[in-house]
Amino acid sequence: MKQEMICITCPMGCHLTVELVDNDVKSVSGNTCPRGKDYAINECLHPLRVLTSTVIIKNALVSRCPVITSKPIPKEKIFDAMKEINEITIQAPIHINDVIIKNVCGLDVDVIASRSMGRV
Repeated sequence: MKQEMICITCPMGCHLTVELVDNDVKSVSGNTCPRGKDYAINECLHPLRVLTSTVIIKNALVSRCPVITSKPIPKEKIFDAMKEINEITIQAPIHINDVIIKNVCGLDVDVIASRSMGRV
């Protein structure tokens, strides 16, 4: 089976073709650098995503605080992480990079504030 994708590791945007056999990458073509091959292999075998969202915040000027995962998480765990994120409420003040959820879904990844928000 062949899968087409565009590499996003640099501005070149190489059009990659990945040949998969029995859920294993047999070849990658179209990449102009080694990062493209690594990207294609990871995207096919174990895709990761940085998750951004918001959480409810009390006593702040606005009602939601933006958050982001401290590093990428497995794509298949995004909905589990969102469930945890949607269940919490935080209190102002919050500072950028404050840990909002430690070790989300047991992934050794934190959910951190991506904005400081003062108390009103």
